[in-house]
This record gives sequence, structure tokens and C-alpha cells, in this order.
Amino acid sequence: MRLKIAHLTRYDFAEPAQYGLQQIRLTPKTRRGQSIEDWSVTFEGARQQVQFVDEFNNQTLLIGLEEGAEFLSIRAEGTVLTDDQSGIVGQHGGWTPLWIYRRKTPLTAPGEAIRQISQRVGSAFNDEVSRLHALMMTVAELVRYETGTTGVATTAEEAAAAGSGVCQDHTHIFISCARLLGFPARYVSGYLMMDDRVQQDASHAWAEAYAEGLGWVGFDVSNAISPDTRYVAVATGLDYTDAAPVSGLSFGNAQQGLEVSVQVQQQQQQQ
Repeated sequence: MRLKIAHLTRYDFAEPAQYGLQQIRLTPKTRRGQSIEDWSVTFEGARQQVQFVDEFNNQTLLIGLEEGAEFLSIRAEGTVLTDDQSGIVGQHGGWTPLWIYRRKTPLTAPGEAIRQISQRVGSAFNDEVSRLHALMMTVAELVRYETGTTGVATTAEEAAAAGSGVCQDHTHIFISCARLLGFPARYVSGYLMMDDRVQQDASHAWAEAYAEGLGWVGFDVSNAISPDTRYVAVATGLDYTDAAPVSGLSFGNAQQGLEVSVQVQQQQQQQ
């Protein structure tokens, strides 16, 4: 599938900026089932400081706010080609060892609610992929998708105990449970083309877990499926903190408004 993506993020400041740094992770990965045809990341109100590949193999830009800037606009756009791999990404690679993905983080540390979900899956299935699919369906059943009940700082345990959340929460819960069951697991941020619209609600998130023999396999709890050709992976990490599209710090520029627009649409394949 040939997907055209346009992602705009704009911050308006109540006062002119004094200082600020932002990390930008908005360049899709080149991996099994996914390749970039063309892509660009541009911004107004800031200057590029450095570009690098981080420890999770994410293409990362560090930008600094221009002094006196009244807004920051970040635009990522381009075309990505995808092939259906049944959610299978393949064997592990890169600088970060596989065992790191078993490590708990503040957002994924298990509590009683996470343990109860994990116990429902247990060891009832002989093969790892079946256990992971069962985990995905169990989380989807127990934690309903509901906006406005959680935020970016909500932990997996808090969302599991509340029984509601959005894709970020579903992903954190799946990761926490998978690690408790002994699987390396990671967070994926990216895009999903919903079939009934061009203007998407937001960027998307799902999980990947490592199964022996297959490698990394994707699981989208919010939609209860493994990623297909409508998905574009951008950044990965231990949790949302490592894979957030935009993150950073600023001083002396109180945020007045935030505007986010994400468009994903299918285009005809070039001959």
C-alpha cells in the first residue's frame, strides 16, 4: 500500500520564547514491510541543533526554539510504502540488547491489576504467539477504549485498575503484562489509516513483543489485530517516553495553545 502522510504540530506561546529544546521523532522506520518513498520534517520558530539515531534506532532531531518566537510549528510529511507481513517485523537488531526490553519502567511497572490480567493468560498456550494474541484480546476485553479518562503520565497499572484508556494505555498494559510473562516488549508510535477518513484523530500507538523463531511481532490492542498495510511505524522504545513524537523542555514561554493535525490516505501505486 502507498500511504501519503501529513502531520502538523503547532504550539502557540502566551509570551515570546526565551529558551527551549525539543526532540523530534517523526521519521518513519525503514524495516520489513515498510519503506520510505519520500519524507521531510520542517519547522518554524526553531533551528536544528543536531540529528542522530538514538539507542532504539529512532531517527531523532534536536531543535532549539528561536529567541522571541511566538509559536513553534513542526510539519512531517511524505509517502511510505507498506506490505502485509501479518504483523511480523523480524529478528532483533541494533545497539540495544534484547534483554533491555524486559525491564520495567515507571509507566509500565506492574501492580495487582496487571498481575491479574497476566494470570488470566498464564501458560495455557504452548506456542508464544498464541499466548501473545490471547494477551492482546484479554486486555482489549478488560480495558475499554475511552478518551478523556487518562493522560500521557497515566501508568499501565492505573489504566488497568480503572478499566479504561486509549491506545497509549492499551500499549503500556500489554507491554507490562508481556514482560511479566517473560517476553521482551516495546512501545511503537506511528500512524494508522482508518478506513472511513483521511483526517485521523491523532497519531497511533501499539506494542511489539519478541517471540522465539519469529522475532518482533506487532499487537494493536485498541483494534484487537496485528498491524497490517495501514500501519506505519515511526519510533520504538521501552514506553511512550522513548517513542513520543515530540518531547522536550522550555523556559519562559507559557504554552497558550496546541494544534495537532494528522492526515493519512492511500494513493495509487506508481508503475
